[in-house]
Amino acid sequence: MNQIKNLSLFGICMAFVVIALGAWTRLVDAGLGCPDWPGCYGFVVFPINEAEIAIAESRYPTFPYDINKAIPEVVHRYFAAALGLLAIFLVYLSLRKTNDKSIQGWSCFLLIFICLQGTFGYLTVSLKLLPIIVTIHLFGGFTTLLLLYFIYLKSRNFEIFNQINISNLKVISGIALAVLVFQIFLGVWTSTNYASLACADFPTCQGSYLPEMDFKNGFNLNQEVGPNYLYGLLDNPARVAIHYSHRISALLVTFIFLILMSRLWFSEAAPLASTLGILLLTQITLGIINVVYVLPLYVAIAHNLVAACLLLATFTVSYLAWKR
Repeated sequence: MNQIKNLSLFGICMAFVVIALGAWTRLVDAGLGCPDWPGCYGFVVFPINEAEIAIAESRYPTFPYDINKAIPEVVHRYFAAALGLLAIFLVYLSLRKTNDKSIQGWSCFLLIFICLQGTFGYLTVSLKLLPIIVTIHLFGGFTTLLLLYFIYLKSRNFEIFNQINISNLKVISGIALAVLVFQIFLGVWTSTNYASLACADFPTCQGSYLPEMDFKNGFNLNQEVGPNYLYGLLDNPARVAIHYSHRISALLVTFIFLILMSRLWFSEAAPLASTLGILLLTQITLGIINVVYVLPLYVAIAHNLVAACLLLATFTVSYLAWKR
């Protein structure tokens, strides 16, 4: 069981790295840094010298080679593949080292899910960044992290968890987790549709608290991609609708989390209230900085990672509330 615990913990760290690399790839517009899959312009890694670059561009004349975009894409792919190998080994350990059917089942499900993630990685490239596919793929990265964390919790079986009783917080913790998942979806949809800078001011949006918005096209899940969806095809009102929805949803998340934290503060899991508060405040601050300072790369990546931390912390509260 210790081997499963340690491997799943390492997997959690790897999943954070993959999420960060995915954010890096997306933020530097490198989603099509390699127009093929699983190779890169037909190479195992990516073209380096002039002869290889010439071959690459002859294979894909409509995609001029840019090593600054190929590197993030290839690095992201190989780290994701490494996470898949880790999942295979986790299944092997769960079947050989433990009789816990729950851990065995969840380990197998994790492996299947990561294989599906690989499929969506292929579809992301082959369908030229189709927004709904990219959104599912990015959202799947957070789900992979959550599955690894769940397996870790079950393998670790923290004794202190058995001593904490917050079953009276089942409803509010479940609502908090649901609204957070929805907020993460909106954040991913915002990034997928290149709407992060649709509102370049704060707290207003384009100088107004109620700017012109096109929700119908902004949340059309069956969009056209043209030759590809790089840099997006939506007009400004549609992008504003997406960005504005993400902001309004953040207010709802904050309200729900304030209720949850106030309840947690007077429970046996009081330290989790502080954890949620710090993460939530950090996330809000990073979101504002992203707007005011025009999406600084490392701040935007941190915004993704803190969202992942907030997801794990909220899941922990729900896990404790529903465990009994």
